[in-house]
Parts: sequence; structure tokens; C-alpha cells
Amino acid sequence: MRIELKRLDDAFHFEAVSETGNIVMMDAGENIGGHNKGVRPMQMMIMGLGGCSAIDVVLILKKQKQVIEDFQISIDAEREKDKEPALWETVQIHFKLKGKIEKEKAERAVQLSMDKYCSVSKTLEIAGAKITYKVSVNE
Repeated sequence: MRIELKRLDDAFHFEAVSETGNIVMMDAGENIGGHNKGVRPMQMMIMGLGGCSAIDVVLILKKQKQVIEDFQISIDAEREKDKEPALWETVQIHFKLKGKIEKEKAERAVQLSMDKYCSVSKTLEIAGAKITYKVSVNE
């Protein structure tokens, strides 16, 4: 994998480009001189967790012939207090699926993602984050 970063202003605004040409904007908060023109790197890590797991869940449910009409994920995460670096301490994920989906299959797909397939989840756990999740189907 190759990622290219380019600074766009005289502060902390960066453009990150993947090897496939996809672009993400990053910036720092105003409290340190940023302009909030992009996501912060630690936010991107949590976004990556959601995306990684979402892809796993969709792949698993499609193989099981489940019909996903809507899929959303909410993530609440807290970093360590008064530490440098401030790592992720707790992460709570809520998987919200709608469609012709058996709840047991959705729960199993999420479990497989979180426990076996999602590399971001495992990376965060190794760093000490406590990750919990819940699954809602057609609620």
C-alpha cells in the first residue's frame, strides 16, 4: 500500500491520496492552529474501524442470501485522559441493519468481523482499546 500526503496550507491541512486515487482531507483542531477542513487522524482510525467491519458484515450477509436494505453504524469512542500519546480506551459500536435479515445471522456476521476478520479492530485491541458492540435488526 502507498499513501501520499500533501500539505495544503501553512497550518495542518493535508490531502491524503491512496494508490487508487481516492482522496481524504485531514486537519487539526482550531485549538492547535488547524482550520477543521478535514477529519483528524484519530477520527479517521475510528472511521476505518467502522468501514472495515461494515465491509465484513456485508460480505458475510450477502453470502448468506440476506437482503440488506439499509445499514448504519454509530461509534462512540473515548481516548485516554491526561496521557501522551492518548490511545483509544473504549469503543462502543452499534450496528443498525434493516431488510430481510435474520437477527441471528446479523449477530454472527458482526461477531465474526469483530473477533476474526476486521484488522482495524484487532489493531485497536492490541493497543489496549476495549471494544463492545450491539446489533439491531429492523428496529
